[in-house]
Amino acid sequence: MENNYRGNFRYVSDMINIFKNQSMNEQINIREINEKIEKESAFIDLVNLEMKKVIVGQKHLLDSLLIGLLSSGHVLLEGLPGLAKTLAIRTLADTVDAGFSRIQFTPDLLPADLIGTMVYSQKEETFHVKKGPVFTNFVLADEINRSPAKVQSALLEAMQERQVTIGRETFPLEEPFLVLATQNPIEQEGTYPLPEAQVDRFMLKIKIDYPEKEEERQIIRENLQKKFPSANAVIKPEDILRACDVVKEVYMDEKIERYILDIVFSTRYPEQYALEKYKPLINYGGSPRASINLAMAAKAFAFIRRRGYVIPEDIRAVCYDVMRHRIGLTYEAEAENITTEDVITAVLDTVEVP
Repeated sequence: MENNYRGNFRYVSDMINIFKNQSMNEQINIREINEKIEKESAFIDLVNLEMKKVIVGQKHLLDSLLIGLLSSGHVLLEGLPGLAKTLAIRTLADTVDAGFSRIQFTPDLLPADLIGTMVYSQKEETFHVKKGPVFTNFVLADEINRSPAKVQSALLEAMQERQVTIGRETFPLEEPFLVLATQNPIEQEGTYPLPEAQVDRFMLKIKIDYPEKEEERQIIRENLQKKFPSANAVIKPEDILRACDVVKEVYMDEKIERYILDIVFSTRYPEQYALEKYKPLINYGGSPRASINLAMAAKAFAFIRRRGYVIPEDIRAVCYDVMRHRIGLTYEAEAENITTEDVITAVLDTVEVP
């Protein structure tokens, strides 16, 4: 840990020297980025305040949902029943004055129940498009692993291309568009594992754990009140879109880019990064989408911290959520009880911090 702090301190010092040595025009641009962040990030505190009215603790969860919101990235929440996965997503949607749809995934669900279908009008003797609940800003796919692959794959086009094709027509989706899904990791009967292509389209996979004892005491008290707390809408979709544009302007040094590449490539070619023992345990490593999402999530994390540039600790803070669903393990790894989190920890401990 001490080495990590020393690496961050050295990197920040380097950044200061870079800023000092830049031309006047470049200095003005950096100052403008900081001013934009200060202006556009004001709603972060408002959103956190509203969400904390409903959600007790779970700071990492709240930060991760904001990262997905600021990066236009889809989020998958995995946790045991009763850990407020659905409530957290619903509360985030309540803080935004935008459209929201909740879809309960069940084994008998059909793709048309998500995206819509063609409906025949006897009066006009023609077919009309009836749009499904996916045509909104926030889609809560509750217990997404309870529907078969053909239903899950109906979301692929919407998640990647931000559009939906019904019949011969293609309809663009309104921005911002986020799919926020939940799944239960313990019940296997009546569930369908998400296809790799589906999982890879989620920017973050967040694992939720039990609350602390004092937090659970507060949860009990809130649920025994006459009226359960609720969040108010404090931002509009256009505020989010402006913030997303500013997030893309957050400065990322070449050293940070190389650090991201080293992390991702070490999961593909562990023998090149002094991780030889993990080679027989890793079936496949992170895709280029892992590198892209790692960079975007780190920029969003820096934005939340009101900082105009990315430091190594930002990468480490988002690495687990970005990478845990993008590393495939072999049967040998499962036999040895090696998890993707173990692999990521070894990678972060081994890859040199800039």
